[in-house]
Amino acid sequence: MDASAGFDPWSPRFAADPYPGLARLREAGRVHWFAPTRQWLVPHHADVRALLRDRRLGRTYLHRFTHEEFGRTPPPADHAPFHTLNDNGLLDLEPPDHTRIRRLVSQAFTPRTVQDLTPTIERLAHDLVAALVADGGGDLIARVAEPLPVTVIAEMLGIPASDRPLLRPWSADICGMYELNPGEGAARRAVRACEEFSAYLRELIAARRTRPGTDLVSALIAAHDQGERLTEQEMVSTCALLLNAGHEAVVGSIGNAWWALLRNPGQLAALRADPALLPRAVEELLRYDTPLHLFERWVLEDIEIAGTRIPRGHEVALLLGAANHDPARFTDPARLDLTRTDNPHLGFGAGIHYCIGAPLARAELLAVHGALLRQAPALRLLREPLRKPGFVIRGLRELLVAC
Repeated sequence: MDASAGFDPWSPRFAADPYPGLARLREAGRVHWFAPTRQWLVPHHADVRALLRDRRLGRTYLHRFTHEEFGRTPPPADHAPFHTLNDNGLLDLEPPDHTRIRRLVSQAFTPRTVQDLTPTIERLAHDLVAALVADGGGDLIARVAEPLPVTVIAEMLGIPASDRPLLRPWSADICGMYELNPGEGAARRAVRACEEFSAYLRELIAARRTRPGTDLVSALIAAHDQGERLTEQEMVSTCALLLNAGHEAVVGSIGNAWWALLRNPGQLAALRADPALLPRAVEELLRYDTPLHLFERWVLEDIEIAGTRIPRGHEVALLLGAANHDPARFTDPARLDLTRTDNPHLGFGAGIHYCIGAPLARAELLAVHGALLRQAPALRLLREPLRKPGFVIRGLRELLVAC
């Protein structure tokens, strides 16, 4: 019997609660062939963690092989705007380009940057929650979870307030391409968003070259190391990645977290009684229902998992949600435990592609959760939330609450 038969990432029922199916997949073995996407599914924490660090795998193969050498068909020519934007960002580059760009971006994206932004993040969270409470409640996703991270990224990039409504639709359309087997409609929307967002960012970069400011775009222009600088395309791709990866994941994290807390009133009551638990709670909520469920890697050299040989040219799907619920690593993983101390979750990845924006995401989550706990002590659910259809990027479309 096919052990992956219960893995159905396109099923609304599976997307609503994938964890029982992922548990069955974990129990059935360490690696499974999944014919619909032609990928090897890897569900165990130890394997996922190791493979995220294994340099025999890569986010891309084009630094070592052509499409033909790797046995792959090049993407359609009309998808080029998406691949130009996506393939020049940190997420999809490998050394030496990844090393060079991450070093340069790190000069502009420092812990001090996040520290300096924290008062702004906390003010934004306070104001958004205050407006929600003043109205007696509403959609927590639209009113708090979505505007906070997009406003923070826009502030960092120096994007004028009048242009910020453009960012969320661009981000959502581009991220549609990260789901498994996206259709041609999703591709067309992503291509159009990439063209529009890239053109916008090029104009912004040109303006900052003439009139530098204190924003991240100006810092990226100024970043250099031993004569190396970011190309314009690398800057465009970096800015787009900061929006797409940081924004989508934080929105998902906030919605997933509050849906989890509202389903676990004892844990929510304990957190309200002891706000000092909040930093630990942020990590547990990221583990319990991670917003990013799958990272893909290309096999650049033959590997073996539990006696199964996976040859060069194949692709593995590292199942972060399954890994974060692995009982071999987490005690009672299906239970939300905000006091959990041993919590090496993989919500931010691992290895050289570990999320460069993790400190910013944590600052945003601490601010939002703290504001909701302080300002909305009677927050309650009005009805079952609406979930987005995707599996790879997991989150809610709507979460109606009363305050």
